[in-house]
Amino acid sequence: MSMKNKKELGQNWLKNRTILNEIARLAAEGDTEVGLCVEIGPGLGYLTSSLLRKFEKVIAVEYDSDLARKLPGSFPGTNLTVVNEDILKYDFSRINEPYVIVGNIPYYITSPIIRKVLTLTNKPRRVVLLVQKEVAERIVNDKETMLSLFVKDYAKVTADMVVPKEEFVPVPKVDSQVIVMESYERPLVDEKVFDLIKTGFKAPRKKLVHNLAGLRSREELERIMEECGILGDARPGDVGISEWGKLAERLV
Repeated sequence: MSMKNKKELGQNWLKNRTILNEIARLAAEGDTEVGLCVEIGPGLGYLTSSLLRKFEKVIAVEYDSDLARKLPGSFPGTNLTVVNEDILKYDFSRINEPYVIVGNIPYYITSPIIRKVLTLTNKPRRVVLLVQKEVAERIVNDKETMLSLFVKDYAKVTADMVVPKEEFVPVPKVDSQVIVMESYERPLVDEKVFDLIKTGFKAPRKKLVHNLAGLRSREELERIMEECGILGDARPGDVGISEWGKLAERLV
């Protein structure tokens, strides 16, 4: 299948069959109960082809109506369902069997997609996403961000293979990397903790004690932070999700 990409949709096609097969393997790894894969943005169907070899059924959710219309013709005789819809509007509650989510997703919509798939009531067994390498690093590194704390609150996350930019057509500006997320039964901390995290990150480069200044006196804040295992000169990015939880118990 050949079709011009649409820049506004962030379309970059990964065509390396070895890498595509590895992504499909990661999605299916160690879980024989799962026969369904929901693919985000199948595009020209390169990854879809690998997924159909690993899963009994694939639901491909494609926003581009031209691609959605043409994709089924590439896979006659397979159990592929193509849905022409925005993944952020797709109703996962209609799925009534174990499933995984896989996708090569564009940068501009990475955070909204991650937030949606991790907060689904009908949780997937596993989420395997190909994202910009810089985003993957921000999520898995110890230097926290609002996004990394959100992900680590909802799921065990690991970074897998790096995919060089030269493997894509057209070639993007940066490399990509695969992340694998496996949701916890419930989030590690209460939702109110993120109200505190938002306050703590209002000036990410400043010391946390300055950002939280309106909540307690400096002396009291420093004492509480120490009791929660947080250094007095810590920046917001130095604090892990469990420490934020302890801090919220004392401050919120």
